[in-house]
Amino acid sequence: MSSSGNPPATSSAYAPFGQAAFALLWTATLISNIGTWMHDVGAGWLMTTLNPSPAVVTLVQAATTLPVFCFALLAGALADRLDKRRMLLGINVVLLCVVSLLTVLVWLEAMTPGLLIAFTLVIGTGAAFMAPAWQAIVPQLVPREQLKPAIALNSMGINISRAIGPAIAGALIASVGLAAPFAMNALSFLVILTALTLWRPEKTERRRPTGTLLSDMATGLRHVRHNPAMLATAVRAAAFFLFASAYWALLPLIARSAEGGGSTLYGALMALIGAGAVTGAVLLPRLQRIASSDATVRIGTGGTALALILMALAQVPVALLAAAFIGGMSWIAVLTSFNVSAQTALPNWIRARGLAVFLMVFFGSMALGSILWGQIAAATSIASALFIAAVGLGLGVVLTRKLPVGQGEALNHSPASIWPEAPAQAEDQGDDQPAMVIVEYRIPPENKAGFRAKMKSVAKERLRNGATRWYIHQSVEEPEVWLETFHLRSWAEHLEHHDRVSVADMDLHKDLRTLHKGPDAPLVRHYIGSR
Repeated sequence: MSSSGNPPATSSAYAPFGQAAFALLWTATLISNIGTWMHDVGAGWLMTTLNPSPAVVTLVQAATTLPVFCFALLAGALADRLDKRRMLLGINVVLLCVVSLLTVLVWLEAMTPGLLIAFTLVIGTGAAFMAPAWQAIVPQLVPREQLKPAIALNSMGINISRAIGPAIAGALIASVGLAAPFAMNALSFLVILTALTLWRPEKTERRRPTGTLLSDMATGLRHVRHNPAMLATAVRAAAFFLFASAYWALLPLIARSAEGGGSTLYGALMALIGAGAVTGAVLLPRLQRIASSDATVRIGTGGTALALILMALAQVPVALLAAAFIGGMSWIAVLTSFNVSAQTALPNWIRARGLAVFLMVFFGSMALGSILWGQIAAATSIASALFIAAVGLGLGVVLTRKLPVGQGEALNHSPASIWPEAPAQAEDQGDDQPAMVIVEYRIPPENKAGFRAKMKSVAKERLRNGATRWYIHQSVEEPEVWLETFHLRSWAEHLEHHDRVSVADMDLHKDLRTLHKGPDAPLVRHYIGSR
């Protein structure tokens, strides 16, 4: 459950603990994430002992995040089709076996840089297939009014584990050996598997697939492209994570090059980032009472830039620890705002795929950034790379200022359910045949400009809810007659389109209908492709 969020001022941040299923999975995920952070510290430090080159060390971070970019959308399409609990159980069993094998190889001192990168890619691929399903089940665990507090507690748990896991890992590496963090991570998979086995979600009717996995993936991408709130979130996230990834990727080298640096300092830096994030999560509701989500992102971006500059200038551990704490506080403010913005921008029917696109942006930016900052640090210095990343954060805020975060928080994505039932098909017409819908409007000349302006928003609604193509035409013989035409990949998809239109979408259509003049409502005709 690797999402984060901010509780609304009117709700108790601890309300979701009244939900037994949420409490069970939250506790198990906390323990599992402690193991994950121990693993990450172990992998990063292990690579510094195998090959301390910045270009190589940063590949560990890139290998962790790149698979999510590559596979998250496919994982989201699968999560929207499959039983999420069974999907998560299967993936965690596979990862348990992979991490156990990794532990044995490290213990036998048989690990090489290439082998470590390969294992990291495999584990990252498993995380990629889990992430959309984990995020999509959060709304199933708590009532809608408790969604934001649930996301906030989810985030707090992740960062509590971030504060605990690295510190334990650093101590274990120094006292027991490099295999110890990996062994503890393997044991943590048993906890999450037990929790998933005990969890019995309410049975819900899963949607019947109306196309291929590739078409489902295309629908997810098209939805994000034509969902203004989600698109703004994705662009702003890319502008932040590309540059903020610098200190995550370079942190093992920052710790190694500091005065008296070593694995213990590295673990302490990771722990201070987690402690800063937990502190930030506690203080965040106060900030949100006086600042919007967009302003919170700008404040957090400024704090991250400050942390990067301090890490570039500092050599003594105390200054680095202070920078890590500031970085953690800033990170949680930004990540929380982005996660809530993404969750509130998406309706339930496309949630896993939409969140998968957000995860692609997140981890793709982190992977690209990790490779980029490693190359820059190798060509110049670690300090230069950190300074350049800080400047990039500032430029990103300026260049994306017209794309505010949090646009979906006021939208009602509940199904409107007011479209009339679709007409019955002929006996020789199948659900899998392509569909086309034509809507005829009569628009007086004085309403033409307003009509064309509103149709731009209507086009986005059609395309994000399932249409593959959309057109608008004006009659030559009767200029008052306008035809809106949109295509769907199948008749079954059109039937689903009826259920996807939300209350927020219908407000848009009601405004449009006021411009139509005629004795009846706009005429709607349905067509189906021939076999």
